[in-house]
Amino acid sequence: MNAHEQVLGKIQELYQSVFEHDGFGEIKIEMRLLKRGQKEIIVSCGKQYRYTVDYQPQAQAEIL
Repeated sequence: MNAHEQVLGKIQELYQSVFEHDGFGEIKIEMRLLKRGQKEIIVSCGKQYRYTVDYQPQAQAEIL
């Protein structure tokens, strides 16, 4: 399982949990650009889940 799949799996898991909860829930996703072609993804829902994912800008991806 790659990093993108882990992030998407966690978001889906948290969404299901909040949806089934009988009350208010909030999910927050932040993305920060890091050095060396990476992004930090922070998923917050009571706890913070942090991931570092490889990132290639679209313009650079088209050249390759």
